[in-house]
Amino acid sequence: MTNASRFFVPSTLSTLIGIPILGGLMILQTSLLSRFPLLEGTSDLVMLAVIAWALQKRVETAWQWCIIGGLIYSLVSALPVGAALIAYSLITILALVLRRHVWQAPLLAMLVTTFFGTLIMHSVSLVAVLISGTSLPFGEVINLITLPSLLLNLLLSIPVYALINDLAKWLYPEELEV
Repeated sequence: MTNASRFFVPSTLSTLIGIPILGGLMILQTSLLSRFPLLEGTSDLVMLAVIAWALQKRVETAWQWCIIGGLIYSLVSALPVGAALIAYSLITILALVLRRHVWQAPLLAMLVTTFFGTLIMHSVSLVAVLISGTSLPFGEVINLITLPSLLLNLLLSIPVYALINDLAKWLYPEELEV
């Protein structure tokens, strides 16, 4: 197997695997986790999976998962079409920057990216909703939706990271030195 084909197979496979994984997480998020809100806030499993995937050191398909996750989120949510893609792109940029600079502490990078990613997602969503003509009270949005969602996302970030880390190790095994 040549070097080009060796790297092509895992990237293609990991991109293709991302579709059912992110789709399944969206189904789980909308069917089960949305039934257990904290105040009015719910967790965002798709965002957490995209963050965890982007933080894996051997993963080369973070942008593909970002686009897949943003499109799946756009299809299911009532947000304007580009809002989720913009938010997920900003979150992926943050995750890739943290992967490069905080590579010794991936769980810390996961928590920091989850914290700021939730704020980014909710800020972009709020701006998109305001542009579309819906008026929302800013204080109530922060207190009833953003802060509870932030707490739920932080609680779920470590288990999601562990599962995505195992998937990345399976798809991108470390090469043994001979």
